[in-house]
Amino acid sequence: MTRSVLVTGASKGIGRAIALRLATEGFTVVVHYHRDENGAKETLRQIMEQNGSGRIVSFDIADREACRTVIEQDIEVHGAYYGVVSNAGITCDGAFPALDEQAWDSVIHTNLDSFYNVIHPCVMPMIGLRNGGRIITLSSVSGIMGNRGQVNYSAAKAGIIGATKALAIELAKRKITVNCIAPGLIDTGMIQMEPVAIEEAMKMIPMKRMGQAEEVAGLASYLMSDIASYVTRQVISINGGML
Repeated sequence: MTRSVLVTGASKGIGRAIALRLATEGFTVVVHYHRDENGAKETLRQIMEQNGSGRIVSFDIADREACRTVIEQDIEVHGAYYGVVSNAGITCDGAFPALDEQAWDSVIHTNLDSFYNVIHPCVMPMIGLRNGGRIITLSSVSGIMGNRGQVNYSAAKAGIIGATKALAIELAKRKITVNCIAPGLIDTGMIQMEPVAIEEAMKMIPMKRMGQAEEVAGLASYLMSDIASYVTRQVISINGGML
């Protein structure tokens, strides 16, 4: 039976790259989006173009009830997921003294609460398969080292690291691995930096370039594979030597 993997935020950027790579590995990819329906359709089109298989689901990862309803319905029809890639997230940057409540709450609810909202309804069905499984979360170098103007984002991403490590302990005996990818500066549409800021960031990167989404997808592919069955509770950062 074909293994299915839910990839959140798969309508563009890192999520799309991961979805496409997993499709080439033979997984059925459940392409998630919230607002960018056309982007999700394009991801699915590219999956089909490379003779892969997939389908689309839509929900707001910050809406707990919506997550549970859609995920449970999809699992009821198609069966439990073998893997989950919790990738979707947002930024709302600003210096902390000027950071308003909405900017704080939206980033925490979307980036951190989604760990529970998305992964929780997937876990018991995954355990029920009795065939192991894979859970991959996406954090950031900001969650490891902090970043100016990103106190909210850094807090959420640090929380993801802690939650990932704890869940890995709980699920290890079920042969379900739980790992975290913490990208550095990756060339995606999520980067909203002035050229001067990018130039300054480059000074911190020994490789003197931004990473590519496909490089993150390569790691996700490995962590999702059978050969990575002994890799769990790890935070792996793709950052060109920044850390």
